[in-house]
Amino acid sequence: MFTDEKHGIGRIARAAGFATILAAGLVFTVTGPACAASSRATPAAAGAELVIHIRAVSPLGGIMRLGLYDSAGYRSDGEPVASADVPAKDGETVITLKGLVPGVYAIEAYQDVNSNDRMDKSWIGLPLEPYGFSRDARPILSKPDFNQVRFSVVAGVNVQVLHLQNSDVPGE
Repeated sequence: MFTDEKHGIGRIARAAGFATILAAGLVFTVTGPACAASSRATPAAAGAELVIHIRAVSPLGGIMRLGLYDSAGYRSDGEPVASADVPAKDGETVITLKGLVPGVYAIEAYQDVNSNDRMDKSWIGLPLEPYGFSRDARPILSKPDFNQVRFSVVAGVNVQVLHLQNSDVPGE
């Protein structure tokens, strides 16, 4: 699911035989203290904002790691267009990415519960930490195809909601 070794983003994907996430990022806001975000988009060339509501966040805390990908980056497990590492907030974490170029994107995210900069996995390679994709796509032995996770970002404010899987939060 994720590719960035430093942040363990690619470890969710590899953990379940997927791909990888996170590397660069953008300007972001979080409900609570913020960590880091960056982006390849330039403010002059971009006019879109994306507010991402990540639900079913485990009360165990840690760092929420998120990557926003275009089609090429997602399929090749390349660098995200934008990314963010923020403190995970019990129940819901909200991340806002600003300065995006309108287009078609996908989101990969995971909750690094123990903040060890990697997706923990079982002895058979399955993710042990909560993770999710845009459009609440559910992986089956590999990360979902781009067509299952893609969504459009237009100029102005855009909102996406995703629910973490594997979080042991009741009702999610």
